Amino acid sequence: MQEVLTSIRVVKAFNREDYEQNRLEEESLESVEIALRARGLKAKLSPLVEIIVGVGTAMVLWFGARMVLSGALSAGDLVVFIWYLGKMYKPMQDLSKMTDSYSKASVGYERIREVLETNREVRDLPGARRAPPFHGRIEYEYVTFSYDSKSPVLRGISFRIEPGQTVALVGPTGAGKTTIISMLPRFYDVDSGVIKIDGTDIRHFTQQSLRQQISFVLQETVLFHGPIWYNIAYGKPDASRVEILRAAELANAHEFIDRLSDGYNSIVGERGATLSGGQRQRIAIARAIIRNSPILILDEPTTGLDAASEHLVFEALDRLMEGKTSIVIAHRLDTIRRADQILVVKNGVIVERGRHEDLIRSGDLYARLYELQFRPEECVTTPSAP
Repeated sequence: MQEVLTSIRVVKAFNREDYEQNRLEEESLESVEIALRARGLKAKLSPLVEIIVGVGTAMVLWFGARMVLSGALSAGDLVVFIWYLGKMYKPMQDLSKMTDSYSKASVGYERIREVLETNREVRDLPGARRAPPFHGRIEYEYVTFSYDSKSPVLRGISFRIEPGQTVALVGPTGAGKTTIISMLPRFYDVDSGVIKIDGTDIRHFTQQSLRQQISFVLQETVLFHGPIWYNIAYGKPDASRVEILRAAELANAHEFIDRLSDGYNSIVGERGATLSGGQRQRIAIARAIIRNSPILILDEPTTGLDAASEHLVFEALDRLMEGKTSIVIAHRLDTIRRADQILVVKNGVIVERGRHEDLIRSGDLYARLYELQFRPEECVTTPSAP
């Protein structure tokens, strides 16, 4: 249900409401049948225990009464035996009523244990220290990485970014661009090689202190159900109202926020569903601005925006990137012409590097990608009928 409800637009768009409804009914029916079987077993168990208790008590009375009549046992001793018997059967009766609760608790424990015992792929090294304020010099030295041992995603990636520079990553889908930027905040650790910030291996820093100095504006902006000011201040919970307003203004978000019925107190729908793509991106930029971190990662920040929204987002990004070390992933090559260095990635390897003009003159992969995007559309004429 959670999966379908969060993807309700897709379900509606492809006219799959009836299918999802039937699937829910089938799953619910199966769950009800299992619950009924469990209840049936529980209903049979309790009477069975009561029968055992009754039969056992009757046998003790019959055998004990014969011993009392024969003089082998006193009446007081028989009463004591019956009292002991009741004490013995009481836990059996209680256990028979607890089987359902125990099975539910056992299943819940198994599920929770799976989560708690999951090994974290990335951990702080022993002796990792808090990162000092970064200047923003980033170095990748022969970085290799794979999600599984059979197919490496990155192979010997090396480049250097000076403080305040902007580097763009370009290449076909699946080339490894997002993996490269995911290594910097240690969402994944390198298999071999090293990544340095200001000359220090990032693995020597605690993850929390490392990520506190990196801001993100991603392709899919995720907003939380809550007021807009909360979403802007998410990366800096102690931000003042003045800081929130300034970040929104720099991100070109203040104007549309001010037009909302409750302004900055307006509640954002789940995952930002009540806002347009451009509005969500500008809030994400405001979220990055308010952190004022020295390193910035942009992953396709203008994908899917119309021309007007894209213009506002570009203005906000220019303000955000000023003076920061920035790594940008872009498929739209007109967004990265001013980058200090462009890295062209293909099959996990950097095949070209340089500025826009130099790469265009080289006539290699970047030039071909650029030509495909900006080559004038050929006029297609339909032959007239004879």
